[in-house]
This record gives sequence, C-alpha cells and structure tokens, in this order.
Amino acid sequence: MPVYDRHFLNSFLMGKIILITGGQRSGKSLMAEKIALALSDNPVYMATSRIWDEEFRVRVEKHKSRRGKQWENIEEEKWLSKHQVKGRVVVIDCVTLWATNFFFDLQSEVKSAKLAALHVEKTLDMLKEEFDKFTHQDATFIFVTNEIGSGGVSDNEIQRKFTDVEGWINQFIAMKAENVILMISGIPLTIKGEPHSLIL
Repeated sequence: MPVYDRHFLNSFLMGKIILITGGQRSGKSLMAEKIALALSDNPVYMATSRIWDEEFRVRVEKHKSRRGKQWENIEEEKWLSKHQVKGRVVVIDCVTLWATNFFFDLQSEVKSAKLAALHVEKTLDMLKEEFDKFTHQDATFIFVTNEIGSGGVSDNEIQRKFTDVEGWINQFIAMKAENVILMISGIPLTIKGEPHSLIL
C-alpha cells in the first residue's frame, strides 16, 4: 500500500465533508478520530453533548484523556459556526446530540398546537442553516451521527418526532458530503465517494 505525506492528504481533502454513521458502539467515533489524525497533527474535536449528570461528566473526561494532548477540544452545544476552524480538520461528535439540543430547546418554546405541528420543520431549518454557515469555512469536517431510525417505530410521540429530525438531517448532511462511511461492528463501509484506503 502506498504511503502519502500527511500534508498532501490534508490538502487533497481540505474543504471536504465526511459523514460517519452507524449504530451505537459501532466504532464511529474511533474511525472519525483515526481519519482526523491521519490528516492532521493537531485536529479539532468539537463535542456537542450537554453534561446531564456526574456519570456522563466522568465519561466525557475519559474520552478527552484517551484522545491525547494533540487534540484541541471545543465544547459547543449548538452554534458550531461561531468557531473559526479555517484550515483545520474537525471532528463533530455528534450530530444526534447537536440536533437534540435544538429540538428540545425549541420544544420548550412551543406554546400552541399550531407551533407544535411545525416543531420538526423549524428544528430542521435551524440545523440546516447552522450547518451551512459552519461548513462554509475552508476546512475538513468529519461529522459523526447515528442511525437511530433503524429499529421499530416508537410509541412515544416525542421520540417519533426526533427520529424524523435525525433522519432528515442525516440525509441533508449525506447529500452535502463528499464521503459517507457506514460503520458496522467496527468495520467501515464506504456508502458514498471513494474508499479512503490510504487512511483507513
């Protein structure tokens, strides 16, 4: 297998969007980190999760420690575009939690049945607008997401609505991405674009 200089790979992929999707514990985050480290000596890790409790805080700290000091860690729940990442390689982990933050913040503002009917649509509009602002920068973006709609239909209305949001935003990002990778039991399958055999 040929070995290319990391800076050559970085210039080749700069400005690209990579989407990595799959189920829980399928190896999505590790694959995203592997690609990022193949492209940059100091990639950015943008965490979108909110800290719900102490157990989750400990889990987050463990993940930071595992990644190492070469990573620049940014915690951003919603407004990704306020961070300037031009020329960088950025892992966004993950789309599901990012969308969750918009979805539930907007839900708390919904007061009428009319607005409730537009909840999914308004959430998607905000996500798409923020995504486009963020990815307008000249950088390499590696988005991690989940295939939460692969199971059965929930009997909970809120869960059904969020599954719709997640499914539609995943489709939107996949449409914009040059490469889409599906992780199954730690094995990457290229769904869109050329397989990254040099960095996988």
